[in-house]
Amino acid sequence: MLRKIVEKGDAVLTKRCHPVTKFDRKLSLLLDDMRQTLLESGGVGLAAPQVGILRRVVLVMNEQEEIHELVNPEIVSTSGEQTGWEGCLSLPGRYGMVTRPMRVRVRAQNRHGEWYEVEDEGLTARCFCHEIDHLDGHMFDEMCDTTYTSEELEAMEAEQQEAEGSEE
Repeated sequence: MLRKIVEKGDAVLTKRCHPVTKFDRKLSLLLDDMRQTLLESGGVGLAAPQVGILRRVVLVMNEQEEIHELVNPEIVSTSGEQTGWEGCLSLPGRYGMVTRPMRVRVRAQNRHGEWYEVEDEGLTARCFCHEIDHLDGHMFDEMCDTTYTSEELEAMEAEQQEAEGSEE
């Protein structure tokens, strides 16, 4: 079932989520619904508070389009640094420049309560951090000076290309 994605301004996005303690049918339904909602949205990550549920559950799609189900996730190690544009399904049409680790290792439980670790870099590492931030009531726009619309980004990109073209 598709879930409604909550947008900035809803108090649920500012609250710290509770750990999952029951690995039951209800959790499996939430994970299945979140997967369908994520795929329909065109995003690369989704946290339970974004669908109005205050539980420590996130989905992250890696660059091979595999979806990691992370229950009670915690970042166990990071390395390197990357700075790039981020957007959020709960802040549609807005983007900001955010610095995150280049490589991230996460420890989490699966839908059956079994612990495992997953590690990735680049966009997937950025997504791990972004989604886990949601579980503590934080959004990417707290980490950047300004957010921009798609139109503003396109205009900035065009200006940059024009400037680079005139340097040749």
